[in-house]
Amino acid sequence: MGANLSCATLCDTNGEGPSLKPRLGDIPENCLALVLMHLDPPEICKLARLNKSFRGASSADFIWASKLPSNYKFICKEVFDEKTVVDLEKKDVYARLCRPNPFDGGTKEVWLDKRTGVVCFSISSKGLAITGIDDRRYWNHISTEESRFHTVAYLQQIWWFEVDGEFEFEFPKGTYSLFFRLQLGRSSKRMGRKVCNSELVHGWDVKPVRFQLTTSDGQHAASKCFLDNPGNWVYYHVGDFVVNRPNELMKINFSMTQIDCTHTKGGLCVDAAFVYPSSIGSEIRKKNKLAGQH
Repeated sequence: MGANLSCATLCDTNGEGPSLKPRLGDIPENCLALVLMHLDPPEICKLARLNKSFRGASSADFIWASKLPSNYKFICKEVFDEKTVVDLEKKDVYARLCRPNPFDGGTKEVWLDKRTGVVCFSISSKGLAITGIDDRRYWNHISTEESRFHTVAYLQQIWWFEVDGEFEFEFPKGTYSLFFRLQLGRSSKRMGRKVCNSELVHGWDVKPVRFQLTTSDGQHAASKCFLDNPGNWVYYHVGDFVVNRPNELMKINFSMTQIDCTHTKGGLCVDAAFVYPSSIGSEIRKKNKLAGQH
Protein backbone atom coordinates (compact mmCIF):
# COMPACT_ATOMS: atom_id res chain seq x y z
CA MET A 1 0.00 0.00 0.00
CA GLY A 2 2.81 2.39 0.97
CA ALA A 3 4.55 1.88 -2.35
CA ASN A 4 1.58 3.36 -4.12
CA LEU A 5 1.53 6.62 -2.16
CA SER A 6 2.72 9.75 -3.89
CA CYS A 7 5.75 11.74 -2.81
CA ALA A 8 3.42 14.48 -1.61
CA THR A 9 1.88 11.98 0.80
CA LEU A 10 5.21 10.54 2.00
CA CYS A 11 6.98 13.81 2.59
CA ASP A 12 6.17 16.86 4.65
CA THR A 13 6.33 20.35 3.20
CA ASN A 14 10.16 20.42 3.55
CA GLY A 15 10.61 17.05 1.87
CA GLU A 16 12.37 15.75 4.98
CA GLY A 17 10.10 12.96 6.15
CA PRO A 18 6.74 11.28 6.06
CA SER A 19 3.60 13.38 6.45
CA LEU A 20 0.54 12.01 8.17
CA LYS A 21 -1.62 15.06 7.42
CA PRO A 22 -4.85 14.02 5.67
CA ARG A 23 -5.78 15.78 2.45
CA LEU A 24 -9.19 16.56 1.00
CA GLY A 25 -8.72 13.82 -1.55
CA ASP A 26 -8.33 11.24 1.23
CA ILE A 27 -11.83 11.72 2.59
CA PRO A 28 -14.14 8.86 1.50
CA GLU A 29 -16.78 9.89 -1.03
CA ASN A 30 -19.65 8.59 1.10
CA CYS A 31 -18.55 10.85 3.97
CA LEU A 32 -18.25 13.82 1.64
CA ALA A 33 -21.71 13.11 0.27
CA LEU A 34 -23.22 13.20 3.76
CA VAL A 35 -21.71 16.65 4.28
CA LEU A 36 -22.73 17.94 0.85
CA MET A 37 -26.34 16.94 1.48
CA HIS A 38 -26.61 19.80 4.01
CA LEU A 39 -25.51 22.46 1.51
CA ASP A 40 -27.60 24.21 -1.11
CA PRO A 41 -27.21 23.20 -4.80
CA PRO A 42 -24.94 26.11 -5.92
CA GLU A 43 -22.54 25.33 -3.04
CA ILE A 44 -22.52 21.64 -3.97
CA CYS A 45 -21.66 22.50 -7.58
CA LYS A 46 -18.80 24.78 -6.50
CA LEU A 47 -17.27 22.11 -4.25
CA ALA A 48 -17.61 19.52 -7.04
CA ARG A 49 -14.86 21.42 -8.85
CA LEU A 50 -12.32 20.93 -6.05
CA ASN A 51 -11.16 17.43 -6.94
CA LYS A 52 -12.22 14.00 -8.14
CA SER A 53 -13.52 12.89 -4.73
CA PHE A 54 -15.80 15.89 -4.35
CA ARG A 55 -16.95 15.51 -7.95
CA GLY A 56 -17.88 11.88 -7.38
CA ALA A 57 -19.56 12.58 -4.05
CA SER A 58 -21.59 15.44 -5.50
CA SER A 59 -23.32 13.04 -7.91
CA ALA A 60 -24.86 10.85 -5.20
CA ASP A 61 -28.55 10.32 -5.92
CA PHE A 62 -29.59 10.70 -2.27
CA ILE A 63 -28.16 14.25 -2.21
CA TRP A 64 -30.27 15.46 -5.11
CA ALA A 65 -33.31 13.46 -4.07
CA SER A 66 -33.30 15.55 -0.88
CA LYS A 67 -33.22 18.77 -2.95
CA LEU A 68 -36.10 17.89 -5.26
CA PRO A 69 -39.57 19.14 -4.26
CA SER A 70 -42.15 16.62 -3.07
CA ASN A 71 -44.13 17.02 -6.31
CA TYR A 72 -41.20 16.58 -8.71
CA LYS A 73 -42.66 13.37 -10.19
CA PHE A 74 -45.88 15.23 -10.99
CA ILE A 75 -43.90 18.02 -12.67
CA CYS A 76 -41.85 15.50 -14.65
CA LYS A 77 -45.04 13.91 -15.98
CA GLU A 78 -46.21 17.34 -17.13
CA VAL A 79 -43.02 18.41 -18.91
CA PHE A 80 -41.00 15.25 -19.77
CA ASP A 81 -41.74 11.92 -21.38
CA GLU A 82 -41.55 8.92 -19.07
CA LYS A 83 -38.41 7.45 -20.68
CA THR A 84 -36.48 10.68 -20.17
CA VAL A 85 -37.11 10.64 -16.42
CA VAL A 86 -36.13 6.96 -16.06
CA ASP A 87 -32.82 7.52 -17.83
CA LEU A 88 -31.81 10.58 -15.79
CA GLU A 89 -29.88 10.66 -12.52
CA LYS A 90 -31.42 12.78 -9.76
CA LYS A 91 -28.88 15.59 -10.23
CA ASP A 92 -29.81 15.78 -13.92
CA VAL A 93 -33.52 15.85 -13.05
CA TYR A 94 -32.81 18.76 -10.71
CA ALA A 95 -30.78 20.58 -13.37
CA ARG A 96 -33.50 20.17 -16.01
CA LEU A 97 -36.25 21.31 -13.67
CA CYS A 98 -34.28 24.48 -12.91
CA ARG A 99 -34.74 25.52 -16.54
CA PRO A 100 -38.02 27.05 -17.74
CA ASN A 101 -40.09 23.99 -18.72
CA PRO A 102 -43.03 24.81 -21.02
CA PHE A 103 -46.19 22.69 -21.13
CA ASP A 104 -49.86 22.94 -22.05
CA GLY A 105 -49.03 24.05 -25.59
CA GLY A 106 -46.32 26.41 -24.40
CA THR A 107 -48.79 28.65 -22.53
CA LYS A 108 -47.43 27.63 -19.11
CA GLU A 109 -43.97 27.16 -17.61
CA VAL A 110 -42.73 25.60 -14.40
CA TRP A 111 -39.23 25.70 -12.93
CA LEU A 112 -37.31 25.33 -9.67
CA ASP A 113 -35.41 28.11 -7.99
CA LYS A 114 -31.76 27.02 -8.39
CA ARG A 115 -30.73 27.81 -4.83
CA THR A 116 -33.71 26.58 -2.83
CA GLY A 117 -35.46 24.11 -5.13
CA VAL A 118 -38.86 25.74 -4.55
CA VAL A 119 -41.45 25.50 -7.34
CA CYS A 120 -42.31 28.54 -9.50
CA PHE A 121 -45.05 28.69 -12.11
CA SER A 122 -46.22 31.07 -14.84
CA ILE A 123 -49.06 31.43 -17.36
CA SER A 124 -48.58 33.50 -20.51
CA SER A 125 -51.07 36.07 -21.77
CA LYS A 126 -52.12 33.49 -24.38
CA GLY A 127 -53.07 31.14 -21.56
CA LEU A 128 -55.40 33.74 -20.01
CA ALA A 129 -59.01 34.51 -20.90
CA ILE A 130 -59.00 38.17 -21.98
CA THR A 131 -62.26 39.91 -22.86
CA GLY A 132 -62.12 41.21 -26.45
CA ILE A 133 -58.75 39.58 -27.25
CA ASP A 134 -59.95 38.45 -30.70
CA ASP A 135 -60.95 41.97 -31.75
CA ARG A 136 -57.91 43.87 -33.05
CA ARG A 137 -59.65 47.18 -32.41
CA TYR A 138 -58.97 46.50 -28.73
CA TRP A 139 -56.11 44.01 -28.30
CA ASN A 140 -53.04 42.77 -30.14
CA HIS A 141 -50.42 40.13 -29.38
CA ILE A 142 -47.02 41.74 -29.87
CA SER A 143 -43.55 40.16 -29.89
CA THR A 144 -41.03 41.32 -27.32
CA GLU A 145 -37.77 40.20 -25.73
CA GLU A 146 -39.03 41.47 -22.37
CA SER A 147 -41.28 38.46 -21.80
CA ARG A 148 -40.15 34.91 -21.00
CA PHE A 149 -42.91 33.86 -23.45
CA HIS A 150 -41.63 36.30 -26.13
CA THR A 151 -45.08 37.81 -26.60
CA VAL A 152 -47.47 40.01 -24.60
CA ALA A 153 -51.07 41.13 -25.02
CA TYR A 154 -51.31 44.87 -25.70
CA LEU A 155 -54.52 46.78 -24.98
CA GLN A 156 -55.12 49.82 -27.16
CA GLN A 157 -58.47 50.89 -25.74
CA ILE A 158 -61.50 49.25 -24.18
CA TRP A 159 -64.48 50.02 -21.94
CA TRP A 160 -64.78 46.64 -20.21
CA PHE A 161 -61.40 45.37 -18.95
CA GLU A 162 -61.37 41.78 -17.69
CA VAL A 163 -58.59 39.17 -17.60
CA ASP A 164 -59.27 35.74 -16.06
CA GLY A 165 -56.98 32.83 -15.37
CA GLU A 166 -57.42 29.25 -14.25
CA PHE A 167 -55.07 26.35 -13.61
CA GLU A 168 -54.92 23.09 -11.69
CA PHE A 169 -51.59 22.01 -10.27
CA GLU A 170 -49.99 19.95 -7.54
CA PHE A 171 -47.83 22.18 -5.33
CA PRO A 172 -45.59 21.21 -2.41
CA LYS A 173 -46.87 22.21 1.02
CA GLY A 174 -46.48 25.91 1.77
CA THR A 175 -47.76 29.43 1.11
CA TYR A 176 -47.72 30.89 -2.41
CA SER A 177 -48.19 34.37 -3.88
CA LEU A 178 -49.84 35.10 -7.24
CA PHE A 179 -48.90 38.15 -9.34
CA PHE A 180 -49.80 39.75 -12.66
CA ARG A 181 -46.84 41.25 -14.54
CA LEU A 182 -48.03 44.42 -16.28
CA GLN A 183 -46.64 47.50 -17.94
CA LEU A 184 -48.27 50.78 -18.91
CA GLY A 185 -47.03 51.75 -22.37
CA ARG A 186 -45.60 49.83 -25.30
CA SER A 187 -41.84 49.23 -25.32
CA SER A 188 -39.48 49.20 -28.29
CA LYS A 189 -35.77 49.64 -28.88
CA ARG A 190 -34.16 52.69 -30.42
CA MET A 191 -30.41 52.92 -30.87
CA GLY A 192 -30.06 49.87 -28.61
CA ARG A 193 -32.02 51.51 -25.81
CA LYS A 194 -35.48 50.77 -24.46
CA VAL A 195 -38.07 53.44 -25.20
CA CYS A 196 -41.70 53.35 -24.15
CA ASN A 197 -44.60 54.80 -26.09
CA SER A 198 -47.16 55.92 -23.51
CA GLU A 199 -49.42 57.93 -25.83
CA LEU A 200 -52.32 55.50 -25.46
CA VAL A 201 -52.00 55.14 -21.67
CA HIS A 202 -55.18 56.48 -20.11
CA GLY A 203 -58.00 55.67 -17.72
CA TRP A 204 -56.03 53.78 -15.06
CA ASP A 205 -55.96 56.72 -12.66
CA VAL A 206 -59.75 57.10 -12.65
CA LYS A 207 -60.71 53.86 -10.90
CA PRO A 208 -58.54 51.10 -9.40
CA VAL A 209 -58.14 47.63 -10.89
CA ARG A 210 -59.59 44.84 -8.75
CA PHE A 211 -57.63 41.59 -8.30
CA GLN A 212 -59.20 38.36 -7.02
CA LEU A 213 -58.13 34.79 -6.29
CA THR A 214 -60.09 31.71 -5.20
CA THR A 215 -59.03 28.10 -4.66
CA SER A 216 -60.87 24.79 -4.90
CA ASP A 217 -60.60 24.33 -1.11
CA GLY A 218 -62.41 27.59 -0.34
CA GLN A 219 -59.63 30.15 0.03
CA HIS A 220 -60.25 33.69 -1.20
CA ALA A 221 -58.14 36.82 -1.57
CA ALA A 222 -58.91 40.23 -3.07
CA SER A 223 -57.08 43.51 -3.50
CA LYS A 224 -57.29 46.63 -5.63
CA CYS A 225 -54.95 49.38 -6.73
CA PHE A 226 -54.35 51.98 -9.40
CA LEU A 227 -51.97 50.98 -12.19
CA ASP A 228 -49.01 53.34 -12.46
CA ASN A 229 -45.32 53.71 -13.32
CA PRO A 230 -45.45 53.83 -17.16
CA GLY A 231 -42.54 52.22 -18.97
CA ASN A 232 -41.73 49.74 -16.19
CA TRP A 233 -42.82 46.17 -15.67
CA VAL A 234 -44.58 45.83 -12.32
CA TYR A 235 -45.63 42.69 -10.45
CA TYR A 236 -49.11 43.38 -9.07
CA HIS A 237 -49.91 41.17 -6.10
CA VAL A 238 -53.26 39.37 -6.48
CA GLY A 239 -53.17 37.41 -3.22
CA ASP A 240 -51.76 34.40 -1.38
CA PHE A 241 -52.97 30.83 -0.99
CA VAL A 242 -51.88 27.98 1.27
CA VAL A 243 -51.25 24.37 0.25
CA ASN A 244 -51.82 21.97 3.16
CA ARG A 245 -52.34 18.79 1.13
CA PRO A 246 -49.32 18.54 -1.16
CA ASN A 247 -50.29 15.28 -2.88
CA GLU A 248 -53.57 16.63 -4.24
CA LEU A 249 -54.40 18.84 -7.19
CA MET A 250 -55.54 22.36 -6.32
CA LYS A 251 -57.56 24.47 -8.72
CA ILE A 252 -56.86 28.22 -8.74
CA ASN A 253 -59.09 30.87 -10.34
CA PHE A 254 -57.88 34.46 -10.49
CA SER A 255 -58.73 37.68 -12.27
CA MET A 256 -58.15 41.40 -12.69
CA THR A 257 -60.98 43.69 -13.71
CA GLN A 258 -61.85 47.33 -14.25
CA ILE A 259 -65.38 47.22 -15.56
CA ASP A 260 -66.59 50.74 -14.82
CA CYS A 261 -67.93 51.63 -18.26
CA THR A 262 -68.07 55.39 -17.62
CA HIS A 263 -64.60 55.75 -19.16
CA THR A 264 -62.20 53.92 -21.48
CA LYS A 265 -58.75 52.66 -20.54
CA GLY A 266 -55.83 51.63 -22.69
CA GLY A 267 -52.10 51.48 -23.34
CA LEU A 268 -51.51 48.39 -21.17
CA CYS A 269 -49.23 45.37 -21.76
CA VAL A 270 -50.20 42.09 -20.08
CA ASP A 271 -47.25 39.71 -19.90
CA ALA A 272 -48.20 36.79 -17.64
CA ALA A 273 -49.39 35.59 -14.26
CA PHE A 274 -46.77 34.21 -11.88
CA VAL A 275 -46.98 31.96 -8.83
CA TYR A 276 -44.04 32.09 -6.41
CA PRO A 277 -43.49 30.64 -2.94
CA SER A 278 -44.12 33.34 -0.33
CA SER A 279 -40.37 33.67 0.37
CA ILE A 280 -39.77 34.89 -3.19
CA GLY A 281 -43.11 36.72 -3.28
CA SER A 282 -42.09 38.75 -0.22
CA GLU A 283 -38.87 39.82 -1.95
CA ILE A 284 -40.82 40.93 -5.04
CA ARG A 285 -43.23 42.98 -2.93
CA LYS A 286 -40.33 44.51 -1.01
CA LYS A 287 -38.63 45.56 -4.26
CA ASN A 288 -41.90 47.03 -5.52
CA LYS A 289 -42.27 49.02 -2.30
CA LEU A 290 -38.72 50.36 -2.51
CA ALA A 291 -39.37 51.39 -6.12
CA GLY A 292 -42.57 53.15 -5.10
CA GLN A 293 -44.71 50.59 -6.92
CA HIS A 294 -47.62 48.42 -5.82
